[in-house]
Amino acid sequence: MNIAVYSGSFYPLHIGHLAIMDYLSRDKEVDWVYLVVSPKNPLKETIKAESARDRFEAAVEAVRRYPKLHVWVDDIELNLPPPQYTIKTLDTLKQREPDNGFTLIMGADNLNGIRRWRCFERILLEYGVAVYPRKGYDLEAIRNGLLEENGNYKIRLLDAPIVDISSTQIREGLAAGKDMTEWLM
Repeated sequence: MNIAVYSGSFYPLHIGHLAIMDYLSRDKEVDWVYLVVSPKNPLKETIKAESARDRFEAAVEAVRRYPKLHVWVDDIELNLPPPQYTIKTLDTLKQREPDNGFTLIMGADNLNGIRRWRCFERILLEYGVAVYPRKGYDLEAIRNGLLEENGNYKIRLLDAPIVDISSTQIREGLAAGKDMTEWLM
């Protein structure tokens, strides 16, 4: 099977995440989406690892409300020792399920900064990425720049919808007392 690995803090899951999961669930090249809740992104300081189990449980509940999605909420990173590097997650998934192929799902913003990631070359060569657009990023130019470095990188551009909301904006709105219900999954 071809598995799309959609990893993030998902604090909270919102309609932008839902749009990506819905798109991937209908993609002919994807059999299942593994939504991987990450305890702590090594490149970000804003999310605390202690909230990981609560975020995982919230993701399970949110995905359960959309039974037509081909999404499995996976706690694999909750069981890996820190730091949670994406390459460790992908390697562990491949060990656990050697007959499946895995592709990392990311936004254009992450592809733009992928050179900062641990073993990013292995991710792009061995697993590949499927990238959805984000406002303010020239996805073609980012991909072409990486392919100039190594033409064997596997970088697939997705024609997925752009939903201009972020978990950060939702958290800030909630902290300011705003009703953010329409944005939540």
